[in-house]
Amino acid sequence: MVCSVLEEMRIRSLGVIDDAVVELSPGFTAVTGETGAGKTMVVTSLGLLLGGRADPALVRIGAGKAVVEGRIAVPADAAAVARAEEAGAELDDGALLISRTVSAEGRSRAHLGGRSVPVGLLAELADDLVAVHGQTDQQGLLKLSRQRQALDRYAGDAVAAPLARYTGAYRRLRAVSAELEEITTRARERAQEADMLRFGLDEIAAVEPRAGEDTELAEEAERLGHAEALSSAATAAHAALAGNPEDPEGIDASTLVAGAHRALEAVRSHDPALAALADRIGEIGILLGDVAGELAGYADDLDADPLRLAAVEERRAALTALTRKYGEHDKGVAAVLAWAERGAARLTELDGDDERIGELTAERDALRTELGGLAQALTDARTEAAERFAAAVTAELASLAMPHARVSFDIRQTEDPEGVEVGGRAVAYGPAGADEVELLLAPHPGAPPRPIAKGASGGELSRVMLAVEVVFAGTDPVPTYLFDEVDAGVGGKAAVEIGRRLAKLARTAQVVVVTHLPQVAAFADRQLLVEKTNDGSVTRSGVKVLEGEERIRELSRMLAGQEDSETARAHAEELLAAARADG
Repeated sequence: MVCSVLEEMRIRSLGVIDDAVVELSPGFTAVTGETGAGKTMVVTSLGLLLGGRADPALVRIGAGKAVVEGRIAVPADAAAVARAEEAGAELDDGALLISRTVSAEGRSRAHLGGRSVPVGLLAELADDLVAVHGQTDQQGLLKLSRQRQALDRYAGDAVAAPLARYTGAYRRLRAVSAELEEITTRARERAQEADMLRFGLDEIAAVEPRAGEDTELAEEAERLGHAEALSSAATAAHAALAGNPEDPEGIDASTLVAGAHRALEAVRSHDPALAALADRIGEIGILLGDVAGELAGYADDLDADPLRLAAVEERRAALTALTRKYGEHDKGVAAVLAWAERGAARLTELDGDDERIGELTAERDALRTELGGLAQALTDARTEAAERFAAAVTAELASLAMPHARVSFDIRQTEDPEGVEVGGRAVAYGPAGADEVELLLAPHPGAPPRPIAKGASGGELSRVMLAVEVVFAGTDPVPTYLFDEVDAGVGGKAAVEIGRRLAKLARTAQVVVVTHLPQVAAFADRQLLVEKTNDGSVTRSGVKVLEGEERIRELSRMLAGQEDSETARAHAEELLAAARADG
């Protein structure tokens, strides 16, 4: 049963397509049309919807932007739905609406479920929704890294579990090795940094600054510098409040307030309001006495000591010098003390280099040993999976008119004295283990297994790729498969077998195939024709579903280049009948 279905795509101003709607359905859909009609734009459009690279050259000449919109029906519990909802997307009647816009200037925008999203999110969803295969994907299969990824994907948890542990240990080893190299290669720089910190800390310790000391000294310097004026002011104020002993006839505030208090005291019993005022005047007299006493004490204690002033200024100069070197002028001693705290912590770290080098070296050696064991576990798991994978692909090739072909894997390691120990040898290693995985093909009996890059023709490579995908469909299914020219370089019986295999794959998944072979198109449950108008563009009416007589005419054209050839029509009807009987 198909879990997700690509229902529809609308394509505007992309390549030769002006404005067209591609209606798809479950099962096997074949997209056909003359060369240059724009069939491949269907694949390109889906690639854009799934986060593919945006090429401004794809924008139709004269248009400001190209727009691709897609509708994918998905079950509510699908992983893609959960990820989309996390991004704020909403389902439209059980379907995800995806759009991608590419401007002629190269800007690209993506929308999912009515929300603007990063293009990378579309690529994440693609892993769960659609597998796209075109000529570039076939070339990608020639890369050793892609072949290893294909084997790991097939192996499932048997490789995924040890690979996850290996990846974690590998990352930690990289981090430990980088830190160890940084410490050892920069030993001289770190020693110089430590010397600088010691000098600064010693200089600060020699001065012994206290928090807030600079503020206190500034206040004291201001007071000592104006001692005479302060003393004169305090003495004059005291005389005004308490009187001057040298002028017994003088009038002062305390005497006046005392006289006022006595006058009211004499009559306070006659009026409570006046008694209250007498009490307040009495309080004023007490307050005047206290202030006068403090002024007298202040004047007696104030000492215009030039030696003390010089000492204060000298101390302030020492603190200012520290501030210039180790702090910020507007933050004063506080910044110096903060620098000293940080410097002491950093010096402790630098002084512990020797100990840290020993710890890191021990951890590095332990991690290398652990990696060697995990790499061996990966090799064992891949070797076991490779036998099953190769046997399954070989069986599929027999169904694709390659009955004598044999597929195998070469899993090997490269010796490296700086590597990890696997199987008693020091071998090179990387983020995915120590294995180099290469897919080999022996196309016929007696032929030695050779890398598929060298041992497979274009048509054979197409069939190998299809066989690999069919095997994946049984272990790690994807709801929708889209193949572009997977039948390149193939004809005759091989083409019929490819059509038959695609039809079988479509029993459990949605399969869309862009093809030029009538033998493949005949097996499709639905056939779409892409055709240009007279001005060379594909419009809304240029992508249509073929039924009955129209499908016969298109298959005839694909067979003989002549829609009305009686021989071609007979052959087309025979192809359709055979495909339906086979299904």
